Amino acid sequence: MTRAEMDLLGWESCDVVLITGDAYVDHPSFGMAVIGRVLEAEGFRVGIIAQPDWNSPDAFAALGRPRLFFGVTGGNMDSMVNRYTADRRIRSDDAYTPGGEGGRRPDRAVIVYAQRCREAFRDVPIVLGGIEASLRRVAHFDIWSEKLRRSILLDSKADLLVFGNGERAVIEIAHRAAAGQSLRTMGDIRGTATVRDGVPDGWTVIDESGLDGIHPPPPATAADPDRVVVRLPAFEQVRDDPVLYAHATRVLHAETNPLNARPLVQRHGDKEVWLAPPPLPLATPDLDAVHELPYARAPHPGHGSGRIPAWEMIRFSVAIVRGCFGGCTFCSITTHEGRIVQNRSPESVLREIATIRDCTAGFTGAISDLGGPTANMWRLGCGKPRAQAKCRRLSCLFPAPCPSLVTDHAPLVALYRAARAVPGVHTVSVASGVRYDIALNSPAYVDELVRHHVGGTLKIAPEHTEQGPLSLMMKPGVEVFERFRTLFEASARRSGKRLRLIPYFIAAHPGTTDEDMLNLALWLKRNDYRLDQVQTFLPTPMTLATAMYHSDRNPLRPITRDGTTVFTAKGLRQRRLHKAFLRWHDPENAPILREALMKMGRADLIGSGPHHLVPRGGSRPGPAAPQRRPAPLAKGKTPPRRPR
Repeated sequence: MTRAEMDLLGWESCDVVLITGDAYVDHPSFGMAVIGRVLEAEGFRVGIIAQPDWNSPDAFAALGRPRLFFGVTGGNMDSMVNRYTADRRIRSDDAYTPGGEGGRRPDRAVIVYAQRCREAFRDVPIVLGGIEASLRRVAHFDIWSEKLRRSILLDSKADLLVFGNGERAVIEIAHRAAAGQSLRTMGDIRGTATVRDGVPDGWTVIDESGLDGIHPPPPATAADPDRVVVRLPAFEQVRDDPVLYAHATRVLHAETNPLNARPLVQRHGDKEVWLAPPPLPLATPDLDAVHELPYARAPHPGHGSGRIPAWEMIRFSVAIVRGCFGGCTFCSITTHEGRIVQNRSPESVLREIATIRDCTAGFTGAISDLGGPTANMWRLGCGKPRAQAKCRRLSCLFPAPCPSLVTDHAPLVALYRAARAVPGVHTVSVASGVRYDIALNSPAYVDELVRHHVGGTLKIAPEHTEQGPLSLMMKPGVEVFERFRTLFEASARRSGKRLRLIPYFIAAHPGTTDEDMLNLALWLKRNDYRLDQVQTFLPTPMTLATAMYHSDRNPLRPITRDGTTVFTAKGLRQRRLHKAFLRWHDPENAPILREALMKMGRADLIGSGPHHLVPRGGSRPGPAAPQRRPAPLAKGKTPPRRPR
């Protein structure tokens, strides 16, 4: 991270300099640390510049001119999501910064960092990576500017973009660059995006720039089935036509299975953004190798003693999986990591637990989490490889679990037991969310989870109770959650533990009406849920739900001009109302809820009785004031009109 460290190593220069918006924590949960260690294992000299001052190029030149390229990322989060709430308020803190201090990275960090790298060394190639680049690799809707933006590859003027988990791609890029190849000619590497002048000769183009539906796999008339590219609607088309944007999103998501995905191309002006197929999943030995590189497993000493909240949260946790086959439309995980779950071996997981025990300061015997994007997807997946190679489903679980899906939790139960048996470990918690619709198939897993791996609460995400929004989220009905809750509570009673589920819900998701939120609030009250942490839907780039938000169309079905529209709460006041329904018990929300209930004709829910949702107006909730009997009218008089 410093010239002094380079001198100690005897380096005159770095082969690759990585720029990140996060503090540098040398741990496999931090993407920049993974890329740095992977390149180091291949023999490259890597420098990392963390959270540089972006007001001038000086900080970007601190390690000198890299021999091969700059690698640029905004960090473990999109910089705009990191900095702004769903209501577009500036966040006061940043979990990836020492001391939790906010404001240590710029808006649209990837673009700004790339510009400063170019100012520091104009001729050094630039590679973009991380989730911010991954989710903005094509034309995308940006909620913060309320418009369609071009591919970040063009706005940053970078040479190459890596999307998804990029270990394999970055290794190949580095070796090719070391051999003298230009980064702009590496568009054949899986998981990369490049800019071209046009489609190369010899390629068959399947034109999806209209609304005539998604084409099947390559036609038999193609000269070479392996040289088929799918054309998305151009940037100018989707910029001016939200319906075409929904169609483009549908086409893109149909090409996300790396086992059958085809390259995509999207015109921006006189240039073409070319996307290679997504990266193939890492096999278990490869994923084990990534996690067992020689990480220091601590923040770099250059950050001083400031506490880094994200590090504090994960330093005693172990990630056992990547990817998620749930396919929730609002979630970026499948768009970035993919729907094919990648698993670590039990031996590797147990070795990491022992490493935490022996090498991580402050360890007292408690593993804080054994999980990943979804805690209970380890070793689950498609049981029919030939079918999986052809599958284009967006979710293995919606509208119902796929018959080919293997849901046996017995291997995970065995892993839990082995983890608890590691000497020096007395507690292994599961803090990652559990997908309850597949856990229902394994009561023995739920029992093991409750008895040994849940302290007081378990996170779970039904997201809503009403079928309208649930169908657009690709989530199961609330009755599935209630079946799981019955199973969970029965296990808790048998184990003699007092446990509670903490459900997560989303306000203002596309397809959610005021009535839907009212019904959810009444369900919460009936079930005695008083939620503190609630989420308002945030349209993040490239997700299916964001396409719904922008276009008022449903990309889960073929898009037509005269198709059914999707209602979405977009105004700030209505979005705040939907969030207030989730926190119906908060006195600060009572005024907006009373006003809404009156407009909805549900004044019967205002009062202090057990069936009421919010109290009447006044200094504090209490019994309704007795109604005064009106005085009798004199003969011939009419009652005064009530003011409107």
